[in-house]
Amino acid sequence: MGTVTTSDDVTIHYEEQGTGPPLVLIHGWGFSGRFFTRNLDALAEHARVITVDLRGHGDSGKPRHGYRVSRLAKDLFDVLEELDLRDVTVLGWSLGCPVIWSYLELFGSHRLARAVYVEQAPRQYYAPDWPHAHATCYDEPSLAALQTQLTCDPPAFDEDQIDTVFAGEPTPQERELLLAEMAKSPPYARNALMADHTRHDWRDLLPTVRLPSLVLVARQDQVFPWQGPAWVGEALPGARTVFFEHSGHGLFFDEPEKFHRTVTGFLTDNETDTEALV
Repeated sequence: MGTVTTSDDVTIHYEEQGTGPPLVLIHGWGFSGRFFTRNLDALAEHARVITVDLRGHGDSGKPRHGYRVSRLAKDLFDVLEELDLRDVTVLGWSLGCPVIWSYLELFGSHRLARAVYVEQAPRQYYAPDWPHAHATCYDEPSLAALQTQLTCDPPAFDEDQIDTVFAGEPTPQERELLLAEMAKSPPYARNALMADHTRHDWRDLLPTVRLPSLVLVARQDQVFPWQGPAWVGEALPGARTVFFEHSGHGLFFDEPEKFHRTVTGFLTDNETDTEALV
């Protein structure tokens, strides 16, 4: 494990294992790199796997500033530069996807070779031309309600999040670990970041992306209707899309073996799970 200091003096925590081509994993909102606990050993057999805790999350710094997707993209840039990573496959889950999209918009494909997008729609709010909104944060009033719930009772909010993002049940030890990781992220950080993240619309950017892309979509997600993340695969030129029929929002946790097979196949340019491709 180690740390990188960003251009605005915030400490970003990362952990790594394995050797080979670099694979950087970016977690979702309110979580940490340890949410990939079921995946690291298997992925590390094929790659140098690096998990990053976003600012305000996990063991990274908790400043009172910088909770914008664009700043998180710059944090990612700072990590790749400091570690001198090249030909990186970057994997984003949920919020991690907009972090990658913002990185591409700001820095192009600098240091990147491939990208994997796990369960994120290009837009979270309802619109006349966008029916595939987030289940609970779909407009300004619902954002305010979410922020109030988190501020008033973080432990209850986190328990509900665990029950929502996974289709299967974590073991008691896993649940304890994941809740402890969520408790490290203060409400002020999460609320500020969600206020920025949830208002973005990435639909105009995606057709311009030329980075080889893999899109993973969960059919049983309670956070997004599956059509939203699937739209990402349709919009990205040449992207491969793989459906996980028995997974919730954390599909890497619910169907880890299929996740490992699909991601490592993409890393080596082999065919992924062809029966699920569209």
